[in-house]
Amino acid sequence: MKETHFENIKTKESSLPERTAEQISKLIVEQHLTSEDKLPSEFELAELLHVGRGTIREGVKLLVARNVLEIRRGKGTYIAPNPGETPDPLGFAYYPDQFQLALDLAEIRAQTEPWVARMAAEHATTEDIRRLRESCAVVEQDILNERDHSQNDVLFHVAIAKCTQNMVVPKLIPIITYAVTLFVSLTESRLRMETLVGHREILEAIHDRDGQRAEKAMAQHIEYNRALLQEIVSKLKQEELSAPKKEDE
Repeated sequence: MKETHFENIKTKESSLPERTAEQISKLIVEQHLTSEDKLPSEFELAELLHVGRGTIREGVKLLVARNVLEIRRGKGTYIAPNPGETPDPLGFAYYPDQFQLALDLAEIRAQTEPWVARMAAEHATTEDIRRLRESCAVVEQDILNERDHSQNDVLFHVAIAKCTQNMVVPKLIPIITYAVTLFVSLTESRLRMETLVGHREILEAIHDRDGQRAEKAMAQHIEYNRALLQEIVSKLKQEELSAPKKEDE
């Protein structure tokens, strides 16, 4: 293993497991470890960091909870595929009004994803476009066979973000992921055919390296979602206002 220099973790103010987790994270960064790499054994880490194996276990638990590490049964502890990324980093699931959240997310997506689509068209490699086309086809099959397409829909948008070759854009994925899944759920997949057509238009624009067309296609795709959500919210509010009020007992 390449030599790595660590601070004396026993002299810092945070808890020992927390400091141990910080040093393991430092090891991952300095050694350029990826999801293909197995973390050194408890014994090796204990020797390297000058702490007990129990402390190593606690530090590893903290990093597993943060999606930096993952334990593969029967194989050991490995670096997570996207270290540090979590499905809901901003706690969207705990917002009481999911419809209003979806509308607010639509505003954010309308400002960011069309630009992401333009960047994808301008920077995607041939291999990126091949993967994007495959992802689009999977969503189409879900829709045509009337299966839940939300997860594969998410993967399509993830593939677009990766086409940008920008290191920061994929970090927006958890927000996009939650937004797409929430939209499909709240609209009860009523935009199946619009989704199919919209994805095809975005894909072909990116394939043709037409940034302006990709940007416009993505903006229209998001607007369909926003308009339907607004229609559903307005209908729900109208039903709430017209519902007979219960008399006080």
